[in-house]
Amino acid sequence: MVTIPDLAASFGDQLDRQAPDLATLDLYLEGRQPAAFLSPESRKALGNRLDVLSVNFPRLVVGSLAERLRLEGFKAQDPAVGADLWRVMKRNRMVDGAAATHYEALALGRAYVIVWAGRTPETPLVTVESPRQVAVQLDPATGEVTSAAKRWRDGDRAYMTLFTRDRIYKLVSSEKLSDAQPIGGVEWSIREELENPLGVVPVVPFINRGRLLDVYGRSEMVDVMALTDAINKITSDMLVTSEFYARPRRWATGLEIQEDEDGNPINPFTEGAARVWQSESPETRYGQFDGARLDGYSDALATLTQQLGALTGLPPHYLGLHGDQPASADAIRSAEASLVSAARARMRTFGDAWADVARLVFAVQHGTDPEALEVETLWGDPETRTPAQSADAATKLRSMGVALETVEDVVLGWTPEQIAADRKARRAEALDASLTDLTAVLPQRPATSPEAQAA
Repeated sequence: MVTIPDLAASFGDQLDRQAPDLATLDLYLEGRQPAAFLSPESRKALGNRLDVLSVNFPRLVVGSLAERLRLEGFKAQDPAVGADLWRVMKRNRMVDGAAATHYEALALGRAYVIVWAGRTPETPLVTVESPRQVAVQLDPATGEVTSAAKRWRDGDRAYMTLFTRDRIYKLVSSEKLSDAQPIGGVEWSIREELENPLGVVPVVPFINRGRLLDVYGRSEMVDVMALTDAINKITSDMLVTSEFYARPRRWATGLEIQEDEDGNPINPFTEGAARVWQSESPETRYGQFDGARLDGYSDALATLTQQLGALTGLPPHYLGLHGDQPASADAIRSAEASLVSAARARMRTFGDAWADVARLVFAVQHGTDPEALEVETLWGDPETRTPAQSADAATKLRSMGVALETVEDVVLGWTPEQIAADRKARRAEALDASLTDLTAVLPQRPATSPEAQAA
Protein backbone atom coordinates (compact mmCIF):
# COMPACT_ATOMS: atom_id res chain seq x y z
CA MET A 1 0.00 0.00 0.00
CA VAL A 2 1.33 3.43 -0.99
CA THR A 3 1.73 5.78 1.97
CA ILE A 4 1.15 9.53 1.82
CA PRO A 5 4.90 10.36 2.13
CA ASP A 6 5.66 7.93 -0.72
CA LEU A 7 2.90 9.44 -2.88
CA ALA A 8 4.16 12.96 -2.18
CA ALA A 9 7.74 11.92 -3.06
CA SER A 10 6.53 10.28 -6.29
CA PHE A 11 4.73 13.43 -7.40
CA GLY A 12 7.72 15.55 -6.43
CA ASP A 13 9.99 13.43 -8.62
CA GLN A 14 7.51 13.68 -11.50
CA LEU A 15 7.35 17.47 -11.28
CA ASP A 16 11.15 17.74 -11.07
CA ARG A 17 11.71 15.45 -14.08
CA GLN A 18 9.41 17.43 -16.35
CA ALA A 19 10.67 20.86 -15.26
CA PRO A 20 13.63 21.12 -17.74
CA ASP A 21 11.47 20.29 -20.77
CA LEU A 22 8.80 22.77 -19.68
CA ALA A 23 11.47 25.43 -19.12
CA THR A 24 12.74 24.94 -22.68
CA LEU A 25 9.24 25.25 -24.10
CA ASP A 26 8.70 28.41 -22.06
CA LEU A 27 11.86 29.96 -23.52
CA TYR A 28 10.70 29.33 -27.07
CA LEU A 29 7.19 30.58 -26.32
CA GLU A 30 8.57 33.82 -24.89
CA GLY A 31 11.20 34.21 -27.63
CA ARG A 32 14.13 34.00 -25.19
CA GLN A 33 15.78 30.82 -26.46
CA PRO A 34 19.56 31.04 -26.99
CA ALA A 35 20.77 32.03 -30.46
CA ALA A 36 21.81 28.46 -31.21
CA PHE A 37 23.28 29.05 -34.69
CA LEU A 38 24.97 32.40 -34.06
CA SER A 39 28.69 31.85 -34.58
CA PRO A 40 31.24 33.24 -32.07
CA GLU A 41 32.62 35.49 -34.82
CA SER A 42 29.21 36.98 -35.54
CA ARG A 43 28.48 37.38 -31.86
CA LYS A 44 31.80 39.19 -31.40
CA ALA A 45 31.21 41.41 -34.44
CA LEU A 46 27.85 42.50 -33.07
CA GLY A 47 29.05 43.01 -29.53
CA ASN A 48 26.09 42.74 -27.16
CA ARG A 49 23.56 44.22 -29.55
CA LEU A 50 22.22 40.88 -30.79
CA ASP A 51 22.74 38.46 -27.95
CA VAL A 52 19.28 36.96 -28.43
CA LEU A 53 17.29 37.34 -31.62
CA SER A 54 13.91 35.69 -31.99
CA VAL A 55 11.47 35.71 -34.85
CA ASN A 56 8.78 34.34 -32.56
CA PHE A 57 6.94 31.87 -34.77
CA PRO A 58 6.30 29.47 -31.82
CA ARG A 59 4.05 32.06 -30.18
CA LEU A 60 2.26 32.61 -33.50
CA VAL A 61 1.69 28.86 -33.89
CA VAL A 62 0.17 28.58 -30.40
CA GLY A 63 -1.75 31.85 -30.44
CA SER A 64 -3.32 31.42 -33.88
CA LEU A 65 -4.83 28.10 -32.80
CA ALA A 66 -5.76 29.15 -29.26
CA GLU A 67 -7.66 32.25 -30.41
CA ARG A 68 -10.10 30.03 -32.37
CA LEU A 69 -11.00 27.96 -29.29
CA ARG A 70 -13.73 30.01 -27.63
CA LEU A 71 -15.67 28.27 -24.88
CA GLU A 72 -19.21 29.70 -24.86
CA GLY A 73 -21.28 27.57 -22.51
CA PHE A 74 -22.80 24.20 -21.74
CA LYS A 75 -25.93 22.45 -22.93
CA ALA A 76 -27.79 20.00 -20.69
CA GLN A 77 -31.15 18.27 -21.00
CA ASP A 78 -32.56 20.96 -18.71
CA PRO A 79 -31.64 24.38 -20.19
CA ALA A 80 -31.60 25.88 -16.70
CA VAL A 81 -28.81 23.50 -15.68
CA GLY A 82 -26.64 24.53 -18.60
CA ALA A 83 -27.26 28.20 -17.88
CA ASP A 84 -26.37 27.74 -14.21
CA LEU A 85 -23.15 25.87 -15.06
CA TRP A 86 -22.10 28.74 -17.32
CA ARG A 87 -22.99 31.23 -14.57
CA VAL A 88 -20.61 29.42 -12.20
CA MET A 89 -17.86 29.46 -14.82
CA LYS A 90 -18.25 33.18 -15.41
CA ARG A 91 -18.33 33.79 -11.66
CA ASN A 92 -14.92 32.08 -11.50
CA ARG A 93 -13.65 34.29 -14.39
CA MET A 94 -13.34 31.20 -16.52
CA VAL A 95 -14.11 32.98 -19.80
CA ASP A 96 -10.52 34.21 -19.69
CA GLY A 97 -9.53 31.16 -17.67
CA ALA A 98 -10.66 28.85 -20.45
CA ALA A 99 -8.55 30.78 -22.96
CA ALA A 100 -5.55 30.48 -20.62
CA THR A 101 -6.18 26.74 -20.27
CA HIS A 102 -6.19 26.21 -24.02
CA TYR A 103 -3.09 28.37 -24.50
CA GLU A 104 -1.16 26.53 -21.79
CA ALA A 105 -2.16 23.10 -23.08
CA LEU A 106 -1.21 23.96 -26.67
CA ALA A 107 2.12 25.46 -25.60
CA LEU A 108 3.23 22.97 -22.93
CA GLY A 109 1.24 19.90 -23.93
CA ARG A 110 -1.11 19.92 -20.96
CA ALA A 111 -2.92 22.06 -18.42
CA TYR A 112 -5.23 21.30 -15.52
CA VAL A 113 -8.46 22.56 -13.97
CA ILE A 114 -9.32 21.90 -10.32
CA VAL A 115 -12.91 22.01 -9.01
CA TRP A 116 -13.64 22.18 -5.30
CA ALA A 117 -16.08 23.70 -2.84
CA GLY A 118 -16.25 27.49 -2.76
CA ARG A 119 -17.51 29.84 -0.12
CA THR A 120 -21.08 28.81 -0.85
CA PRO A 121 -22.50 25.55 -2.28
CA GLU A 122 -24.06 27.50 -5.17
CA THR A 123 -20.67 28.68 -6.45
CA PRO A 124 -17.92 26.02 -6.48
CA LEU A 125 -14.32 27.11 -6.94
CA VAL A 126 -12.82 26.48 -10.40
CA THR A 127 -9.12 27.24 -11.01
CA VAL A 128 -6.70 26.82 -13.92
CA GLU A 129 -3.40 25.16 -13.05
CA SER A 130 0.01 24.97 -14.74
CA PRO A 131 1.87 21.69 -15.40
CA ARG A 132 4.79 23.31 -13.58
CA GLN A 133 2.83 22.90 -10.34
CA VAL A 134 0.32 20.11 -10.97
CA ALA A 135 0.79 16.47 -11.94
CA VAL A 136 -1.56 13.50 -12.17
CA GLN A 137 -1.32 9.73 -12.13
CA LEU A 138 -3.52 7.84 -14.56
CA ASP A 139 -4.93 4.33 -14.52
CA PRO A 140 -3.06 2.63 -17.40
CA ALA A 141 -6.12 0.52 -18.20
CA THR A 142 -8.84 3.17 -18.28
CA GLY A 143 -6.94 6.48 -18.43
CA GLU A 144 -8.86 7.71 -15.39
CA VAL A 145 -7.12 10.05 -12.96
CA THR A 146 -6.35 8.03 -9.83
CA SER A 147 -4.50 10.74 -7.89
CA ALA A 148 -3.12 14.24 -8.38
CA ALA A 149 -0.94 16.78 -6.64
CA LYS A 150 -0.33 20.50 -6.67
CA ARG A 151 3.01 21.74 -5.33
CA TRP A 152 4.06 25.34 -4.83
CA ARG A 153 6.30 27.56 -2.77
CA ASP A 154 5.25 30.46 -0.60
CA GLY A 155 7.91 32.31 1.36
CA ASP A 156 10.28 29.92 3.11
CA ARG A 157 7.90 26.95 3.00
CA ALA A 158 6.82 24.50 0.31
CA TYR A 159 3.25 23.27 0.13
CA MET A 160 1.52 20.36 -1.57
CA THR A 161 -2.09 19.25 -1.87
CA LEU A 162 -2.67 15.58 -2.64
CA PHE A 163 -5.96 14.56 -4.24
CA THR A 164 -7.21 10.97 -4.07
CA ARG A 165 -10.63 9.47 -4.72
CA ASP A 166 -11.62 9.44 -1.06
CA ARG A 167 -9.30 11.88 0.74
CA ILE A 168 -7.60 15.26 0.30
CA TYR A 169 -4.29 15.84 2.08
CA LYS A 170 -2.67 19.24 2.63
CA LEU A 171 1.08 19.02 3.26
CA VAL A 172 3.78 21.50 4.27
CA SER A 173 7.55 21.15 4.20
CA SER A 174 8.92 20.06 7.57
CA GLU A 175 11.76 22.58 7.46
CA LYS A 176 12.16 26.11 6.17
CA LEU A 177 13.77 26.53 2.75
CA SER A 178 16.50 28.95 1.79
CA ASP A 179 16.05 31.18 -1.25
CA ALA A 180 18.25 29.00 -3.47
CA GLN A 181 17.08 25.65 -2.12
CA PRO A 182 14.94 23.62 -4.58
CA ILE A 183 11.67 22.06 -3.48
CA GLY A 184 12.62 18.59 -4.65
CA GLY A 185 13.57 16.15 -1.90
CA VAL A 186 11.97 18.01 1.01
CA GLU A 187 10.31 16.15 3.88
CA TRP A 188 6.56 16.67 4.16
CA SER A 189 4.21 16.91 7.13
CA ILE A 190 0.43 16.54 6.96
CA ARG A 191 -1.23 19.73 8.20
CA GLU A 192 -4.83 18.91 7.24
CA GLU A 193 -6.82 15.93 6.01
CA LEU A 194 -10.26 16.22 4.39
CA GLU A 195 -12.85 13.80 3.12
CA ASN A 196 -13.52 13.78 -0.62
CA PRO A 197 -17.30 13.32 -0.97
CA LEU A 198 -17.14 13.38 -4.79
CA GLY A 199 -15.62 9.91 -5.05
CA VAL A 200 -13.38 11.05 -7.92
CA VAL A 201 -10.22 13.12 -8.14
CA PRO A 202 -11.40 16.73 -8.73
CA VAL A 203 -8.54 17.48 -11.15
CA VAL A 204 -9.29 17.48 -14.89
CA PRO A 205 -6.31 17.23 -17.27
CA PHE A 206 -6.42 19.00 -20.63
CA ILE A 207 -4.07 16.91 -22.75
CA ASN A 208 -3.00 18.14 -26.18
CA ARG A 209 -2.57 14.65 -27.54
CA GLY A 210 -0.42 13.81 -30.54
CA ARG A 211 -0.64 10.03 -30.38
CA LEU A 212 -2.41 7.47 -28.22
CA LEU A 213 0.44 7.03 -25.75
CA ASP A 214 1.13 10.75 -25.35
CA VAL A 215 -0.35 10.68 -21.87
CA TYR A 216 1.32 13.96 -20.96
CA GLY A 217 0.54 15.73 -24.21
CA ARG A 218 2.61 17.27 -26.96
CA SER A 219 3.40 20.93 -27.51
CA GLU A 220 2.34 22.54 -30.78
CA MET A 221 5.80 24.14 -30.90
CA VAL A 222 7.78 20.90 -31.16
CA ASP A 223 7.77 20.74 -34.97
CA VAL A 224 8.82 24.37 -35.42
CA MET A 225 11.51 24.83 -32.78
CA ALA A 226 14.40 23.74 -35.04
CA LEU A 227 12.99 25.71 -37.97
CA THR A 228 12.70 28.75 -35.72
CA ASP A 229 16.37 28.41 -34.79
CA ALA A 230 17.24 28.25 -38.50
CA ILE A 231 15.15 31.33 -39.28
CA ASN A 232 16.79 33.20 -36.41
CA LYS A 233 20.23 32.16 -37.71
CA ILE A 234 19.54 33.41 -41.25
CA THR A 235 18.11 36.64 -39.86
CA SER A 236 21.19 37.11 -37.67
CA ASP A 237 23.48 36.53 -40.64
CA MET A 238 21.51 39.05 -42.67
CA LEU A 239 21.88 41.67 -39.95
CA VAL A 240 25.60 41.01 -39.63
CA THR A 241 25.97 41.36 -43.39
CA SER A 242 23.94 44.56 -43.47
CA GLU A 243 26.10 45.99 -40.69
CA PHE A 244 29.52 45.23 -42.14
CA TYR A 245 29.22 44.31 -45.82
CA ALA A 246 26.02 45.70 -47.34
CA ARG A 247 27.21 49.31 -47.32
CA PRO A 248 29.69 50.19 -50.11
CA ARG A 249 33.34 50.44 -49.01
CA ARG A 250 35.48 53.18 -50.53
CA TRP A 251 39.15 52.86 -51.38
CA ALA A 252 41.96 55.21 -52.43
CA THR A 253 45.47 54.60 -53.80
CA GLY A 254 48.49 56.87 -54.31
CA LEU A 255 48.11 58.62 -50.96
CA GLU A 256 50.89 59.11 -48.46
CA ILE A 257 49.73 57.80 -45.10
CA GLN A 258 50.42 60.12 -42.17
CA GLU A 259 50.89 58.71 -38.68
CA ASP A 260 50.43 60.20 -35.25
CA GLU A 261 52.95 60.17 -32.41
CA ASP A 262 51.95 56.63 -31.46
CA GLY A 263 52.36 55.33 -34.97
CA ASN A 264 48.65 55.06 -35.72
CA PRO A 265 47.52 56.01 -39.25
CA ILE A 266 45.65 59.33 -39.56
CA ASN A 267 42.52 59.48 -41.70
CA PRO A 268 43.29 62.07 -44.41
CA PHE A 269 39.63 62.76 -45.11
CA THR A 270 37.20 64.82 -43.07
CA GLU A 271 33.82 63.61 -41.86
CA GLY A 272 30.51 65.36 -42.35
CA ALA A 273 27.77 65.91 -44.90
CA ALA A 274 29.72 68.66 -46.75
CA ARG A 275 33.06 66.79 -46.84
CA VAL A 276 35.22 66.84 -50.00
CA TRP A 277 37.93 64.22 -50.49
CA GLN A 278 40.93 65.60 -52.31
CA SER A 279 44.61 64.83 -52.85
CA GLU A 280 47.50 66.86 -54.28
CA SER A 281 49.14 63.76 -55.71
CA PRO A 282 48.36 63.13 -59.40
CA GLU A 283 48.72 59.36 -58.84
CA THR A 284 45.75 59.26 -56.44
CA ARG A 285 42.82 57.10 -57.54
CA TYR A 286 39.43 56.70 -55.84
CA GLY A 287 36.82 53.94 -56.05
CA GLN A 288 34.43 51.77 -54.05
CA PHE A 289 33.52 48.11 -53.64
CA ASP A 290 29.95 47.05 -54.31
CA GLY A 291 27.92 46.31 -51.19
CA ALA A 292 26.86 42.74 -50.47
CA ARG A 293 23.37 41.86 -51.64
CA LEU A 294 20.79 40.50 -49.17
CA ASP A 295 18.60 38.72 -51.72
CA GLY A 296 19.96 35.28 -50.81
CA TYR A 297 18.95 35.73 -47.21
CA SER A 298 15.44 36.77 -48.22
CA ASP A 299 15.07 33.68 -50.41
CA ALA A 300 16.30 31.40 -47.62
CA LEU A 301 13.92 33.00 -45.10
CA ALA A 302 10.99 32.59 -47.50
CA THR A 303 11.82 28.89 -48.00
CA LEU A 304 12.10 28.20 -44.28
CA THR A 305 8.89 30.12 -43.57
CA GLN A 306 7.03 28.11 -46.22
CA GLN A 307 8.25 24.88 -44.61
CA LEU A 308 7.03 26.14 -41.24
CA GLY A 309 3.62 26.93 -42.73
CA ALA A 310 3.40 23.45 -44.27
CA LEU A 311 4.11 21.78 -40.92
CA THR A 312 1.72 23.90 -38.87
CA GLY A 313 -1.11 24.52 -41.33
CA LEU A 314 -0.82 28.28 -40.87
CA PRO A 315 -2.12 30.18 -43.92
CA PRO A 316 0.36 32.24 -45.97
CA HIS A 317 -1.12 35.59 -44.91
CA TYR A 318 -0.35 34.69 -41.27
CA LEU A 319 3.31 34.22 -42.21
CA GLY A 320 3.67 37.31 -44.37
CA LEU A 321 3.75 35.30 -47.61
CA HIS A 322 0.56 36.64 -49.19
CA GLY A 323 2.38 39.05 -51.53
CA ASP A 324 1.30 42.55 -52.53
CA GLN A 325 -2.17 41.61 -53.80
CA PRO A 326 -4.75 41.33 -50.97
CA ALA A 327 -6.40 37.93 -50.84
CA SER A 328 -10.15 37.60 -51.41
CA ALA A 329 -12.51 36.40 -48.69
CA ASP A 330 -12.92 33.00 -50.37
CA ALA A 331 -9.17 32.63 -50.77
CA ILE A 332 -8.65 33.43 -47.09
CA ARG A 333 -11.21 30.84 -46.01
CA SER A 334 -9.60 28.24 -48.27
CA ALA A 335 -6.14 29.01 -46.90
CA GLU A 336 -7.41 28.74 -43.31
CA ALA A 337 -9.09 25.34 -43.86
CA SER A 338 -6.25 23.38 -42.28
CA LEU A 339 -6.10 25.71 -39.27
CA VAL A 340 -9.88 25.47 -38.81
CA SER A 341 -9.72 21.67 -38.96
CA ALA A 342 -7.01 21.67 -36.30
CA ALA A 343 -9.17 23.93 -34.11
CA ARG A 344 -12.17 21.60 -34.46
CA ALA A 345 -9.98 18.64 -33.52
CA ARG A 346 -8.89 20.42 -30.34
CA MET A 347 -12.52 21.26 -29.61
CA ARG A 348 -13.33 17.55 -29.59
CA THR A 349 -10.45 16.84 -27.23
CA PHE A 350 -10.88 19.77 -24.89
CA GLY A 351 -14.68 19.59 -25.10
CA ASP A 352 -14.71 16.28 -23.23
CA ALA A 353 -12.47 17.77 -20.55
CA TRP A 354 -14.73 20.82 -20.12
CA ALA A 355 -17.72 18.48 -19.85
CA ASP A 356 -15.91 16.72 -16.98
CA VAL A 357 -15.36 20.11 -15.34
CA ALA A 358 -19.08 20.89 -15.69
CA ARG A 359 -19.99 17.53 -14.11
CA LEU A 360 -17.72 18.23 -11.16
CA VAL A 361 -19.26 21.69 -10.72
CA PHE A 362 -22.75 20.15 -10.72
CA ALA A 363 -21.67 17.42 -8.27
CA VAL A 364 -20.21 19.98 -5.85
CA GLN A 365 -23.41 22.01 -6.04
CA HIS A 366 -25.88 19.18 -5.57
CA GLY A 367 -23.88 16.39 -3.93
CA THR A 368 -24.57 13.94 -6.76
CA ASP A 369 -22.45 11.47 -8.71
CA PRO A 370 -20.38 13.45 -11.26
CA GLU A 371 -21.18 10.88 -13.95
CA ALA A 372 -24.94 11.34 -13.54
CA LEU A 373 -25.09 14.53 -15.61
CA GLU A 374 -25.19 14.53 -19.40
CA VAL A 375 -23.69 17.78 -20.66
CA GLU A 376 -22.34 19.10 -23.94
CA THR A 377 -19.68 21.77 -24.41
CA LEU A 378 -20.58 24.75 -26.61
CA TRP A 379 -17.92 26.40 -28.76
CA GLY A 380 -17.71 29.50 -30.89
CA ASP A 381 -17.34 29.09 -34.65
CA PRO A 382 -13.61 28.76 -35.49
CA GLU A 383 -14.10 29.82 -39.12
CA THR A 384 -13.50 33.30 -40.47
CA ARG A 385 -16.78 34.68 -41.81
CA THR A 386 -17.84 38.15 -42.76
CA PRO A 387 -21.20 39.39 -41.43
CA ALA A 388 -22.56 39.29 -44.99
CA GLN A 389 -21.58 35.62 -45.42
CA SER A 390 -23.17 34.63 -42.11
CA ALA A 391 -26.37 36.57 -42.90
CA ASP A 392 -26.59 35.00 -46.35
CA ALA A 393 -26.18 31.48 -44.97
CA ALA A 394 -28.74 32.15 -42.23
CA THR A 395 -31.28 33.48 -44.74
CA LYS A 396 -30.92 30.44 -47.00
CA LEU A 397 -31.32 27.99 -44.11
CA ARG A 398 -34.41 29.82 -42.84
CA SER A 399 -35.94 29.65 -46.31
CA MET A 400 -35.42 25.88 -46.18
CA GLY A 401 -37.43 25.70 -42.95
CA VAL A 402 -34.58 25.34 -40.45
CA ALA A 403 -35.60 26.57 -37.00
CA LEU A 404 -34.45 30.08 -36.13
CA GLU A 405 -32.76 29.00 -32.89
CA THR A 406 -30.80 26.34 -34.80
CA VAL A 407 -29.63 28.95 -37.31
CA GLU A 408 -28.62 31.32 -34.51
CA ASP A 409 -26.71 28.52 -32.78
CA VAL A 410 -25.01 26.75 -35.69
CA VAL A 411 -24.55 29.48 -38.32
CA LEU A 412 -24.36 32.70 -36.33
CA GLY A 413 -22.61 31.12 -33.36
CA TRP A 414 -24.74 32.85 -30.76
CA THR A 415 -24.49 31.86 -27.11
CA PRO A 416 -27.53 30.49 -25.24
CA GLU A 417 -27.87 33.84 -23.47
CA GLN A 418 -27.95 35.69 -26.82
CA ILE A 419 -30.51 33.26 -28.23
CA ALA A 420 -32.74 33.66 -25.15
CA ALA A 421 -32.43 37.46 -25.32
CA ASP A 422 -33.36 37.42 -29.01
CA ARG A 423 -36.38 35.20 -28.32
CA LYS A 424 -37.54 37.62 -25.63
CA ALA A 425 -37.04 40.61 -27.92
CA ARG A 426 -38.97 38.95 -30.77
CA ARG A 427 -41.82 38.13 -28.40
CA ALA A 428 -41.96 41.77 -27.26
CA GLU A 429 -41.93 42.97 -30.88
CA ALA A 430 -44.80 40.62 -31.74
CA LEU A 431 -46.86 41.94 -28.82
CA ASP A 432 -46.16 45.53 -29.82
CA ALA A 433 -47.12 44.82 -33.41
CA SER A 434 -50.44 43.25 -32.34
CA LEU A 435 -51.15 46.17 -29.97
CA THR A 436 -51.82 43.65 -27.20
CA ASP A 437 -51.85 44.97 -23.64
CA LEU A 438 -50.95 42.04 -21.39
CA THR A 439 -52.06 43.92 -18.27
CA ALA A 440 -55.61 43.79 -19.58
CA VAL A 441 -55.73 40.03 -20.08
CA LEU A 442 -53.45 38.69 -17.33
CA PRO A 443 -54.78 38.35 -13.78
CA GLN A 444 -53.51 41.00 -11.42
CA ARG A 445 -51.41 40.01 -8.41
CA PRO A 446 -53.15 40.69 -5.07
CA ALA A 447 -51.85 43.67 -3.18
CA THR A 448 -49.68 42.72 -0.21
CA SER A 449 -48.59 46.01 1.33
CA PRO A 450 -50.66 47.46 4.19
CA GLU A 451 -51.22 50.65 2.25
CA ALA A 452 -52.52 48.71 -0.75
CA GLN A 453 -54.80 46.55 1.41
CA ALA A 454 -56.19 49.63 3.12
CA ALA A 455 -56.91 51.19 -0.27
